[in-house]
Amino acid sequence: MNPLFISHPDFAAFSPLPVFHKEHEKIPYSHSAALQNKHILYRRRATFDGFSRALLRITADDYYKLYINGRYVAEGPAPGYPHAYYVNEIDVTDYLAEGENVFAVHTYYQGLCNRVWVSGDLRQMLWCTLELDGKVVLVSDESWKCAYHTGYTACGRIGYDTAFAECCDSGAAEEKFFEKDFDDSGWDFARVNTAGGWSLIPQKSAQITVYPMLPETRERTERGLLLTFPTEAVGTLVAKARGNRGDTVILRYGEELTADGSVRYEMRCNCRYEEKWILSGGEDTLRQFDYKAFRYAELIFPADVEIGDVWMEVRHYPYGRRCEFTADNENLRKVLELCENTVKYGTQEQFIDCPTREKGAYLGDMMVSGRAQAILTGDTTLLKQTAENFGRTSIICPGLMAVSGCSYMQEIADYSLEYPALIAWIYSVDGDLDFLRRVEPWATGVYEYFRRFENADGLLDHVTEKWNLVDWPANLRDGYDFPLTNPVGEGLHNVLNALWYGLKLAMGEIYEILGKSADFGVEKTRSAFIHTFYRPGTGLFADSAGSDHTAVHSQIFPLLFGIGCEDGALKRRLVDFIATKKLTSMGVYMAYFALVALKRAGETALCEVLATDEGAWLHMLSEGATVTFEAWGKEQKWNTSLFHPWAVAPIIVFCDGVRVY
Repeated sequence: MNPLFISHPDFAAFSPLPVFHKEHEKIPYSHSAALQNKHILYRRRATFDGFSRALLRITADDYYKLYINGRYVAEGPAPGYPHAYYVNEIDVTDYLAEGENVFAVHTYYQGLCNRVWVSGDLRQMLWCTLELDGKVVLVSDESWKCAYHTGYTACGRIGYDTAFAECCDSGAAEEKFFEKDFDDSGWDFARVNTAGGWSLIPQKSAQITVYPMLPETRERTERGLLLTFPTEAVGTLVAKARGNRGDTVILRYGEELTADGSVRYEMRCNCRYEEKWILSGGEDTLRQFDYKAFRYAELIFPADVEIGDVWMEVRHYPYGRRCEFTADNENLRKVLELCENTVKYGTQEQFIDCPTREKGAYLGDMMVSGRAQAILTGDTTLLKQTAENFGRTSIICPGLMAVSGCSYMQEIADYSLEYPALIAWIYSVDGDLDFLRRVEPWATGVYEYFRRFENADGLLDHVTEKWNLVDWPANLRDGYDFPLTNPVGEGLHNVLNALWYGLKLAMGEIYEILGKSADFGVEKTRSAFIHTFYRPGTGLFADSAGSDHTAVHSQIFPLLFGIGCEDGALKRRLVDFIATKKLTSMGVYMAYFALVALKRAGETALCEVLATDEGAWLHMLSEGATVTFEAWGKEQKWNTSLFHPWAVAPIIVFCDGVRVY
């Protein structure tokens, strides 16, 4: 029995739409709105005799939730690319019984080009195979029934086309599709899809864990019910209700409350979290499909509607802390607890920038949150899988994309330049030589890509194909004196070239470990960097070749990579300059590099002083944070996400015995 890719008949014969391209390239693209936001259900009955172990392999494009005999089992896969699409392996022994069994799968095809999945390409499928005691007894084929779930319609879009706001109708014919005795006799049969071009690989990372979190407070209001949860987390709202057919419950979610005590559902992160639930006239359960991040929820409903139990179905990557921190400072402990909470609840099937506005797996965010998660858990599996996923973006550009596992094309030079250092760091943690061998060609590809922009002196000049970020948000660049437009302005600037030097150091380390040799021109770039950016008059490094301005960012990377720091006086000036500027002169992304640069310079005490500054993480806490913000305060960025895992640098810096970069 060979498993087949099966689709709803509407999708089975489509040729995939092209969604991959360089960021600044324009491609012909048109997607029917009628084929977006499709919830597609599959069911299969099967009868089994005695067995001792049942193993199911399953995947779907874009996503699935699996039920067996009426019980929720799991969901996935992690976002991936068609040429390396992840398959989950699940032990389902405890869900099966002798005799008849029913498999029900809720799949979703979003149809938008965004940072969440590789969607918008008309690829939709389900694939699975079931083994009982090592023998294949069930596969995906045209014997499976399928139908659209009519109980999910859109009532708006969230964020940057990140998700469709859900209108859930509990009176839909398919509402209880997962139950064993559901009548699917009127459904169509699935069709084989041979056009999608998927190539499957095992998903090495664990699937997310899902569990209930009860509200901390439940308050009746004039309009309905207000819920406060113990922490902001990621998941869906589940509720029990009874009312008349057609009664509508308005659902509002937020990260904070307004002045009148209601939920701020028009969120500052540019998301409008308002959805609907239509009641059936009987005993109903709200079952939302897509996740969001929130701490507060408000249900607004007619007076005759009865609301029963309500909870958040929390979801995140399995978490268990294995490392210890040395922190006698009470404020530092508070900061570390905030960061740990963020890693726990913020890590999903991949390391996402924020679980609200974008849900994107950004390479720059992974540099911080990925390291922190690996340190906290002692497990590099998810980090390595994500690093490989970024390597696979080389099919689009050998210099790698800024965000992976999706159809949104964005390129950020700074992030790509950090890739070799990340994979060298991973090897330093777990010593996995096979991993290093697998990813080295991608790292070499990054080096070869950027070498096209290297001038005769060994510096990067005018890297126009990718955004030169330096830091984010832009108002926290300390006046960095270079036109960071997209495409970037002409000339040489400090941060990108410091990262170019750091990449060469990392490539040398990787090649030495693997027993390979190459001349990356390290000393040439180092000498040219000092000659171009060092200003004797200030004793510091300038932002660009034609400027004397010295932003704090221009001192951080020379200190991190030791450029010119054999001169003890220069090293001291760099340390003192960063100390004077404090972390609040930069964004939370750059704060990671500042702290690790100081720690590598032996300034651990200064790291503690800066990390416990009242304007940094303690300011987030003073504004009610239960997870880290995208900026130091709610008002520092016009669309600040109040749940942003790239701000967890203290986990890396204050964990004993761990390499920081």
